[in-house]
Amino acid sequence: MRFSSGKNFRQWPQKAVTIFGMSGVGKTTLAHLLQDSNWYHYSVDYRIGTRYMGEHIVDNFKREAMRVPFLRNLLLSDSIHIQSNITFENLSPLSTYLGKPGNADKGGISFAEYRKRQNQHREAEISALLDVPAFIGKARDIYQYGNFVCDSGGSLCEVVDPSNPLDPVLTCLSQNSLLLYIEGTPEHTRMLVERFRKHPKPMYYQPQFLERKWSEYKAINQIAEDSEVDPDGFAVWGFEQLLHHRIPLYKAIADNFGYTVRMRDIPGVQSVEDFTSLVSDAIDSKQ
Repeated sequence: MRFSSGKNFRQWPQKAVTIFGMSGVGKTTLAHLLQDSNWYHYSVDYRIGTRYMGEHIVDNFKREAMRVPFLRNLLLSDSIHIQSNITFENLSPLSTYLGKPGNADKGGISFAEYRKRQNQHREAEISALLDVPAFIGKARDIYQYGNFVCDSGGSLCEVVDPSNPLDPVLTCLSQNSLLLYIEGTPEHTRMLVERFRKHPKPMYYQPQFLERKWSEYKAINQIAEDSEVDPDGFAVWGFEQLLHHRIPLYKAIADNFGYTVRMRDIPGVQSVEDFTSLVSDAIDSKQ
């Protein structure tokens, strides 16, 4: 949604905001603050991991359990039940399922399997984002929440085309909520890379970008076979490439569909009133 002024946003009786940006810029911090002030909190990643990827995740758990004779017998006799305990704060089951491509002896999965899981995630994320209008309705109709905040995943920019004014996901989000980009800093980007080096984790890549970077990584390291790739080595290198790829995409979404605030302003937001002022100022600065 676009507003003629910050005052217009302040006067919006039932607010709906979709927050997006890099990992660690403050998306979830703001969402929790608003939730504590009686806003409905919709987590895209949680929706992906429960509604759209839940069965894939649990099937993968079962596949691993079937390799252990003791657990295999219990599963086949319906003596045990395996499920994912994914929460807003713990999205590890989703991350673990995505995996990392490369050498199986180092915890990697085949590149073909990785691409399949990446595609499943893409479809799931698009569906979860398109669910936002329905959840705005549920929040108001069932739970009696006046205001709504969508905590989007860092890969929002990978499943949309910000240059297309008719992009279905961005059109859906912008028609039903205000899109708010939290812009990071170069220092934050460097910190994310260093943190990732210590604890590499699975990520989602735009398909064409993934194919290009996978080939590039193998060429740089003179690797002939996919199975020879070190999963963590590619994950760390690919993550830094991914960050620089995403920054202009986030900016384009904000420029064409929403508004921008700065990461350094987020610690000063201690109340709903502070948040409203932050967004209002961002609207006025864009006029």
